Amino acid sequence: MSATEVTSSRISYESFAIKPPEHPTYDLKGIIKLALEEDAGDRGDVTCLATIPFDMEVEAYFLAKEDGIIAGIALAEMIFHEVDPSLKVEWSKNDGDFVHKGLQFGRVHGRAHNIVVAERVVLNFMQRMSGTATLTKAMANAAYPAYMLETRKTAPGLRLVDKWAVLIGGGRNHRMGLFDMVMIKDNHISAAGGVADALKAVDLYLEQNNLQMEVEVETRTLEEVEEVLHYSSQTKTSLTRIMLDNMVVPLPNGDVDISMLKEAVQLINGRYETEVFTTKFA
Repeated sequence: MSATEVTSSRISYESFAIKPPEHPTYDLKGIIKLALEEDAGDRGDVTCLATIPFDMEVEAYFLAKEDGIIAGIALAEMIFHEVDPSLKVEWSKNDGDFVHKGLQFGRVHGRAHNIVVAERVVLNFMQRMSGTATLTKAMANAAYPAYMLETRKTAPGLRLVDKWAVLIGGGRNHRMGLFDMVMIKDNHISAAGGVADALKAVDLYLEQNNLQMEVEVETRTLEEVEEVLHYSSQTKTSLTRIMLDNMVVPLPNGDVDISMLKEAVQLINGRYETEVFTTKFA
């Protein structure tokens, strides 16, 4: 993998095996700086300053501690570059590749002090992203031919990083935030006076503001599914997806009842994308 191009204000993602999702205001370089500053504080690495000669050069290696999907390689390059652009980083794997426990898949050469300063921040990001990517891959494989979506339930400040890891693991991104997709949930439905009224209000808002974006509506009952379908059959709507919320019911014997989910999918009959969401197994 070639070194990542980092400029003072922009980051080029062209060399990345899997590019991060887009966000209009997210500052990935700023997150890197914040992580490094969090670790260094106002004095830097006092242990390195005390024990490691300033000009000592070393070579460090990346070893996989477990089998899984590796993620965070491109981000690691950015971190090393931020600490010391002269560090030489090489990888034998790309983001999204499978690694076996014990595999040496990367190395970094340069000033020992700067490698140690970057090391923990690099590993913190890579371990988090690789864990997310590995679990995503397992779930995506199990769900095929359906696909896995994530949520906005990400660590504050790390949304783009967490959603990037999902992409690396073979999942797909849902909305990045509140700004890029209309998602009508139970609180919106209650405030609007019903699911059809909520959809009508959204359609009016998008038309008045000359906006085009995906619209998803949450349904909790078959009656709400029918109400959505009736509204959309009578009116031009921006609706693109119907969420079937908690329609998979766990049974005492450990099995699940999918009869309501199955009926809802049959009612929709391919007219809209369907999304299944459940919290009853958490």
